[in-house]
Amino acid sequence: MLNTVLRTLLAVTLALAASLTVAQTYPSKPVRLIIPFPPGGSNDIVGRMAAAQLGERLGQQVIVDNRGGAGGTIGTDTAAKAPPDGYTLLLVSIAYAFNTSMYKSLPYDPVKSFVPVGIIGAGPAVLVVNPRLPVNSAQELIALARQKPGQLNNASAGVGSFQHLASELFRLQAGIEWLHVPYKGGGPAMMDLIGGQADVSVGSLIQMLPHIRSGKLKALATTGAKRVAALPDVPTVAEAGVPGAEATNWWGILAPAGTPQPIVDRLHAELAAVVASAETKKRLETEGAEGRQMTQAEFGKFIAEETAKWARVVKQAGISAE
Repeated sequence: MLNTVLRTLLAVTLALAASLTVAQTYPSKPVRLIIPFPPGGSNDIVGRMAAAQLGERLGQQVIVDNRGGAGGTIGTDTAAKAPPDGYTLLLVSIAYAFNTSMYKSLPYDPVKSFVPVGIIGAGPAVLVVNPRLPVNSAQELIALARQKPGQLNNASAGVGSFQHLASELFRLQAGIEWLHVPYKGGGPAMMDLIGGQADVSVGSLIQMLPHIRSGKLKALATTGAKRVAALPDVPTVAEAGVPGAEATNWWGILAPAGTPQPIVDRLHAELAAVVASAETKKRLETEGAEGRQMTQAEFGKFIAEETAKWARVVKQAGISAE
């Protein structure tokens, strides 16, 4: 009996020592950050910003790997199947919470396949239109949509994307109909919106803001609970007469399940330092977003709560990615 106990203690001690050794030498080569969406969207913007600063703190390059498709599930599955050694990470956003209810089956388990590393930040969406559309407010857009039911083209980053769900929430609360046109990412959707092939979109402010400032897009309302400093003259959706259409995107990082806890702890600490840096704060605020801090457990609970919240919207709107 005593020998069994001693062997168990020895095994635990050796495992702990090995884990600590791995953490002390980590990382010894570049780290890959999978972004499960194409370049040009909010996920790409935030992911590349975080990758650059995280790489500086880790002393190794963090290489961005865009793996778009199927509402982010292709890149997410790639990350889920990667070796759990800390050298493959996944950039997630609110779309990760959508997919549980959007797809009847997923090639990964959204709860068991990953462990939370940390949150980066959050930011509202913005209701925008092509400047050629003859509307200057959310109420004028609603009136036009009612005059032409199903004729306005609503561009999104794809079925199940934040743009899609935020647009559906606005549409449901406003009581209107328009034609949803899914694209293969936020970048292509935005370019067609600017080009006039689409009329309206409800997309991440961090992605839309430069084009609003240049006059290529017209902002009608933001979807946060309060106005954003970057667009102080643009009302919230509630102020614009559409209460209940609030939608906030968020971004964070996960690691494959089984990644040694000391490595996850190291990544969490470095990511928290990145979010707290003056550079990140300034960049996010300039883009209409804000950094957030949560423990690993808090981030995991937050994802679960977001998953439950948006499942109700998916059900009400009758959305399915299959």
